[in-house]
Amino acid sequence: MATEEEFQVESLHFKRLLLAVDDDDDESSRRAFNYACTLAKVYGIPLGIVSVLETGDMNIFQSLSPDVLAQRRAEITHHLDTYVDKATQFGVEDAQPIVAEGKPGRVIVEEVAPAFKPDLIIVGTHERSNHRLGSVSAFVTRNAKSSVIVVR
Repeated sequence: MATEEEFQVESLHFKRLLLAVDDDDDESSRRAFNYACTLAKVYGIPLGIVSVLETGDMNIFQSLSPDVLAQRRAEITHHLDTYVDKATQFGVEDAQPIVAEGKPGRVIVEEVAPAFKPDLIIVGTHERSNHRLGSVSAFVTRNAKSSVIVVR
């Protein structure tokens, strides 16, 4: 192993970014979105934007109703399309919407990331006075195989 004197700085470039946005938390999602778009534009790399339909937040009647599920999917798809449009207008060359369903942290780490293959995942988190991460950002940070940046 090289000592501090022998160590040489090497450039680190990411090739694929995955941004997780929360349909219920526009403020932290927007800050993370701004950062992700900046990196994707500067590096000229693909940006996947994922939002997870949290079926666990629905009561049993909502989760069994095809109309309610279709409406929530349509809302999430619309929000993601807006993010993709804004990213494209900003100068991101390749922005892709990804809709998933289930428990957000687990779905992002176990399903979305392996399929999209990012080398960096970007998540937002609420600004809290106790300086703790939200449950999704904490789960992704602890369990993702790729690097994770949390934007406050």
